Amino acid sequence: MKKILFGWAEEDITPEKKVALSGQFAERISEGIEKPITVTALSISNGNDHTVFVSCDLVGAPANLIDAVREKLKTNTLGIDPMKIVLNAIHTHTGPEFPRTQRSKLPFLSSTPKKIIKSLLPKGKKYVEKENVSKNCEISTPEETFVFLVDKIVKAIVSSWANLSEGSFANGFGRAAVGMCRRAVYNDGSAQMWGNTDTATFEEIEGGSDTGIELLYIFDKDENLSGIIANLACPAQCVQHRHFVSPDFWGEVKVLLRERFGAKIYLLPQCSAAGDQCPVDLIRWVEPESPVNDPNIERQSPLKRKADPSMFDISGMKKVGKRIANEIIEVFENELDKPEAEALFKHNIAVINLPLRRVTLSDVDKAEKAIKEYLENKDGDADYNDAAKLQVYMGILKRAEVQEYQNTLHTEVHIIRLGNLVFATNPFELFLNYGNKIKARSKAEQTFLVQLANGGEGYLPTKKAESGGHYSAFVSSGQVGHEGGELLVRETLELINNIFEVSKGD
Repeated sequence: MKKILFGWAEEDITPEKKVALSGQFAERISEGIEKPITVTALSISNGNDHTVFVSCDLVGAPANLIDAVREKLKTNTLGIDPMKIVLNAIHTHTGPEFPRTQRSKLPFLSSTPKKIIKSLLPKGKKYVEKENVSKNCEISTPEETFVFLVDKIVKAIVSSWANLSEGSFANGFGRAAVGMCRRAVYNDGSAQMWGNTDTATFEEIEGGSDTGIELLYIFDKDENLSGIIANLACPAQCVQHRHFVSPDFWGEVKVLLRERFGAKIYLLPQCSAAGDQCPVDLIRWVEPESPVNDPNIERQSPLKRKADPSMFDISGMKKVGKRIANEIIEVFENELDKPEAEALFKHNIAVINLPLRRVTLSDVDKAEKAIKEYLENKDGDADYNDAAKLQVYMGILKRAEVQEYQNTLHTEVHIIRLGNLVFATNPFELFLNYGNKIKARSKAEQTFLVQLANGGEGYLPTKKAESGGHYSAFVSSGQVGHEGGELLVRETLELINNIFEVSKGD
């Protein structure tokens, strides 16, 4: 076995101008910076194989973003294989909007709600922007942001590669109560994301939670800590409705870790399978401190609860960040094995063909009638409120178009073994249950699942969620359904377990 080389880099991707913020139907224009947002890269090599992990403080890492990054590095003379770049997002909803496309042959989720509704408006009506984003020179356009992000990501990758040097690693495990299922089920079998539980019709929370934190500590040649990978089953969504740029709770984690370990410590966050997870406790509901302009989380006369602070606000974000940082520090100080400088290292790439989730003729007919009736009967022009109300129907029509040309989704998956641990990626907002199945049956000592990696293919719900319906389980919420989810589990497990059959001499 050869010695492992590690190289870190970080680039600031905080917008210089105002930006449209990504992640909500309501249009939001940034009014300031809560904390800088960054892209962090970690190159790993043993001379025979390599990986470049890249974590972005963004809502997603869609196909067009990773493709543009790879194109820029296609002819590099450094030895970086562009296909061995793993680009993931923390899924913050307070990062800049930029064009996002999937790997389908026709766009459906790739279009923003505004673009979709514009194409479907009857004559004489128009879509009205809250802010004239496209013509306001004080607001960066999504296209400008995209170019900026590609350049910064490439710079981080190249810098991390240039910083490769001998080092060592130690994996650890911690626990912090952060992610919880955000789907409530009612006594008629229906479900709702952010559903109200203070009602006699509430039956159960649809899924479970995973409080585990998979941790990888990287050391330099003198065994000084240089950086940390932290893998957590929860998207960065505490301040998701606010009007500032922020890395959400991961920014708070970074601040606290640098207070403990020094300003040069790197943090590379990864979101594990967490499509149905969030930091909000639906049982002990605590109201946002100020309005969030989201009809899904409105409550009529909510009771006051003794619980965590509002997980829609900075107070909750700081609480979550402190929990994570404290656990990372605790594991480092008390529970780490001696760092390893030599280990088996292998990076495999696979493409899994997952069945596209289909719609029926009946679905299409109902959607067309619903959109036509809504837009014709609506007073005045349309805006983001209408886009939010119609998104499920627009998604059905676009899916009907796509499925005429495409049967499967070519899904890029990376399986990376480092010693006794493994990283396994997917491009979905993958429901927790799928991640649990993979982790439970993986032959690795520790399994780091990385969702929203090298693509953004929408939610991948369970069969139970599809039956319950609502956002995240609608056809329009993602390209693949539960049949594809089960296939992804089986194929990922086979790839993981195969890589652990590599002989010790490799």
